[in-house]
Amino acid sequence: MSPRGKCLAPPVALYRPKFSPILLPVPRGQLREGHDGHKRSLLVHGAGPEPPLSPSLPFSFPGRDSGVPRPPLSARRALQTTAAVQACREPARAASAPPSSRNLPPPLPAVSLQMTASAPVITATGGSYLSSVPEGPPDAILGIAAAFRACTHPDAVNVCVGAYRGHDGKPWVLPSVRAAEAAMAGDAAANKEYLPIEGDAAFVGRALRFAYGEEEYEGSTTAAVQSLSGTGACRIGAALLAKFAPKVNSDGTKPLVLVPDPTWGNHFGIFREAGCEAQTYRYYDRRTNRLDFDGMLADLSAAPRGSVVLLHACAHNPTGCDPSPDQWDAISTVIADAGLQIFFDSAYQGFASGDAEADAAALRSVVRSGRHRGIMLAQSFAKNFGLYGERTGTFSVLCASPEERTAVQSQLKLIVRPMYSSPPRHGSSIVSTVLGDDELRPQYYNECREMAERIAEMRALLVVKLKEKGSTHDWSHVAGQIGMFAFTGMSADMVDELTAQYYIFLTRDGRISLAGLNANNIDYVAGAVHAVTDGKKITAE
Repeated sequence: MSPRGKCLAPPVALYRPKFSPILLPVPRGQLREGHDGHKRSLLVHGAGPEPPLSPSLPFSFPGRDSGVPRPPLSARRALQTTAAVQACREPARAASAPPSSRNLPPPLPAVSLQMTASAPVITATGGSYLSSVPEGPPDAILGIAAAFRACTHPDAVNVCVGAYRGHDGKPWVLPSVRAAEAAMAGDAAANKEYLPIEGDAAFVGRALRFAYGEEEYEGSTTAAVQSLSGTGACRIGAALLAKFAPKVNSDGTKPLVLVPDPTWGNHFGIFREAGCEAQTYRYYDRRTNRLDFDGMLADLSAAPRGSVVLLHACAHNPTGCDPSPDQWDAISTVIADAGLQIFFDSAYQGFASGDAEADAAALRSVVRSGRHRGIMLAQSFAKNFGLYGERTGTFSVLCASPEERTAVQSQLKLIVRPMYSSPPRHGSSIVSTVLGDDELRPQYYNECREMAERIAEMRALLVVKLKEKGSTHDWSHVAGQIGMFAFTGMSADMVDELTAQYYIFLTRDGRISLAGLNANNIDYVAGAVHAVTDGKKITAE
């Protein structure tokens, strides 16, 4: 209820110019007089609505002609609001009933007005629900990055966060992105108006053609919205599932989303917070450091009908272990036969192999098969365009008809509106400009290939350096992976030792971000990895 209603006033510290406040409990309806002779009134239970700030305020201050300093308007209004913040549910009955029979809420914490040389400060002297809020754990990835930033050791290396770095170890803004921004800055017709709820239509169309392909994409049956990168896209999709997907978890209360083991750690929180249940299916065999293809098919075959299967479109995070084209066909068949829904997460298109068309092969083959309805896609432009901080992406659903598309599109807008209202326009304008320009588009493809080639170079060099350091382990699984990460097989204890003894920061599952390696540190990192793995297993029992 608005504080400008019928309220209960708590004990209030009376305003005393140039003195510390005196805390006095004020009986209902009684006037109190301070040491300076000025009366203050408090709003009582059952009183009428509070009027605008005026000489007749329920909580009054010295008059303008009194010669006593007055707090500024903002402070007076703040104190008045604090003193009139708790509502009486039944004002008519409360006004006529004796005090002992009124069903009144408990009083609020006491409030004091403390004067400083420039302005008064309002403080609450009682407790609040915030005092019982527990401190949460740091993010599993971003917390490690923060620890690296706090480390002052000269040999410290960050191979934790999945963000591209050039040969010099610094972030790289793609020249095509710079050129797009320059063109945007010179466009006199450009503005900073809100985008529609669904985002920039030109960007969404170009982004989805980039993902699905010109032949597969059909706008009339594709519901889609611009999103806050891939995380936001997954969150929109999770909200859609929570509202409309079959509730097939064990107790029939929530949609069931199956994610690979392992997967990007944020997947669990995204679906859980939206109201879905997330469980894992077998994906990676730590005994062989290879894809657990048979286990994956067995788990998907046994899943409850109506479950949603999350698939990494390419460059699986964290393992870098992708199914082959034949394996993708088998996975698609099993999912269709089991009556499951597909949710693709595409964060690395073009960044994985250097070829955006090749990296979209799994998604496009599943769409072309015609065996699946309602395919969902979360698409990010953080990695492949280097737009990490621009939060640029899309979420889309392939529908059976234009009518179904209209209904789903309306629901996506209803999800977005209270979540973030409308998306930012700068990053989407960059992507749209690049993909829509006949000169910038091929330039971008070459730059994306350059990033992927440097990552592949660091992958191969890491394996070579490990052998040079004397490692006798079979590191072929690292050589055969794809994308930004090397899933080494190191245990959490080995990772802890790497950080404690060698100041190398990485996630505790043994994942190394190859983007953090360069000619200046790869020899040091390889030596440290050999030191903590020598004589120990890098595969599970």
